[in-house]
Amino acid sequence: MPRILVVDDEKNLLEFMQIMLSQEGFEVETCSDGGKALEILKDNIFDIVISDIKMPVVSGIDILKSVKETSPDTDVIMITAYASHETAVEAMKLGACDYISKPFNNEQIKLVIRKALEKHDLKRENLSLRRRIEREDGAKTIIGNSPEVKRVLDLIEKVAGTDSTVLIYGESGTGKELIARAIHANSARKNKPFESINCGALPETLLESELFGHEKGAFTDAVRTQQGLFEIADGGTLFLDEIGETSPSTQVKLLRVLQEMEIKRVGGRQTIKVNVRIISATNKDLKKLVEEEKFREDLFYRVNVFPIHVHPLRERIEDIDELADYLIQRVSRKIGRTPPSMHSDTLNYLKSYSWPGNIRELENVIERFLILCSGNIITSNYLPDEILNPELYKGSRGSKNEMLPEITPEGINFEKIISNIEIKYLLKALENTGGKKTKAADLLKLSFRSFRYLLSKYNIN
Repeated sequence: MPRILVVDDEKNLLEFMQIMLSQEGFEVETCSDGGKALEILKDNIFDIVISDIKMPVVSGIDILKSVKETSPDTDVIMITAYASHETAVEAMKLGACDYISKPFNNEQIKLVIRKALEKHDLKRENLSLRRRIEREDGAKTIIGNSPEVKRVLDLIEKVAGTDSTVLIYGESGTGKELIARAIHANSARKNKPFESINCGALPETLLESELFGHEKGAFTDAVRTQQGLFEIADGGTLFLDEIGETSPSTQVKLLRVLQEMEIKRVGGRQTIKVNVRIISATNKDLKKLVEEEKFREDLFYRVNVFPIHVHPLRERIEDIDELADYLIQRVSRKIGRTPPSMHSDTLNYLKSYSWPGNIRELENVIERFLILCSGNIITSNYLPDEILNPELYKGSRGSKNEMLPEITPEGINFEKIISNIEIKYLLKALENTGGKKTKAADLLKLSFRSFRYLLSKYNIN
């Protein structure tokens, strides 16, 4: 519901505006004193301020200047009984969006307000579009045909049509934000904003300001009142990445939003209602954090209504072919070159690597060899050493190459995990013997017939 503040020293006009605008479905606040209006504007953000220019002590021009200093996105409409070209020009130069002279009728003021709201909505849509373009270099999609990807797509389809709170579990780089965006894009909120924030990337005070907004003067650098992401995403979706990194203080405030769907800006007293769907993500075990009293149990049950577990790339190696092809096409467009083909040996190396950085690491590797490779075929010569000789990097890269997959509450695909291990050893044996299959079978203590069967099973050339 758009919020409008009307300021005029004529009380009859205020009563008329209160009744007329309320009937139109607006949330209206009125004030007959310019000084009091400035106090109201310190603690509140309005979509539109309608102010008379000629008022004692504090004029409409003073109010216009204050609004544009503290809340530049608020549109200001000036009204006066003393219409003149000079005052109209002055008001428009200072940022007024429109100007109307007394006396005016209902339809005139409704039209001016409607135009201002359309402009306000357009600015908000443009801001959301710019942010989306900044975050995305081309259309991204969820790639893969593995059972794990199909399961996630099925869950997205089921939960997208609801307003349920979603918690996405997965290692860094597995595409958790991509899943959140897919849920939003397939929901009834798809035409409203999608905003995201990494809760682990900001200190507590800055995170709360980004989430809830702040009032002018709330802290040293708060030179003007600013809306937070909960207000910006109103009607849409807010994605809280790495929610397990939030402080106890922030967790309390997030719990309040989820329970009451209302916020208070940092340094503010006004309660603001919001309508936002929350999708969270974490690479931590939140249940364990609850047991360690590092994460509030009540907040955990609020965000964990519909959990989605995203498997790491090493557990869905069959997706690497399609992912690599997709990333080659996209990154080639990004850097402005013709997409090359990938040699089968290069693809085999990619399949044998454990990808501790998941899809994000795969994308970085592909961008690197697209820059280095000027030809039409990507050979293994362009791969980094940690992929060509992973055994040399086990100590320096941590234990993820040897790490057993975590058993999630949904269970694990044991056969798939064993298959991935078999693929890695088959490829490694072939590498060690220069592609000689008889010797590779001997290294693995397998009969040649069994070895050949496994190669056929996993489509290894």
